[in-house]
Amino acid sequence: MTDDITIRGLRCRGRHGVLAAESELGQVFVVDASLSLDTAPAAVSDEVVDTVDYGELVRRLAAVVEGEPVHLMETLAVRLAELCLANPRVAAAEVTVHKPQAPVAAIVKDIAVTVRRSRT
Repeated sequence: MTDDITIRGLRCRGRHGVLAAESELGQVFVVDASLSLDTAPAAVSDEVVDTVDYGELVRRLAAVVEGEPVHLMETLAVRLAELCLANPRVAAAEVTVHKPQAPVAAIVKDIAVTVRRSRT
């Protein structure tokens, strides 16, 4: 059985991007993460130790976004997915990194990169 825990719209300020101004000034990034896992043990025990503590996960995801800058959203998304998979209860993770203020030569609502990773 596989269930999902989903976090949507985690807003953080990061300094990621290829342009020098992006790493100097920073900008808002928005993260969505969906984790596949079996929540049955937690449903039976009613204990947070038997599932993914999403409060702690949000804190750790934010720390990555707000931490060491990278050039590419792809790199950031993979780091976030790997962080999700660090919990042995998580079988797979899908992470989307949105960059709504991306410096492009047109008006866009959003630019995003989504990665999917699972245990092998």
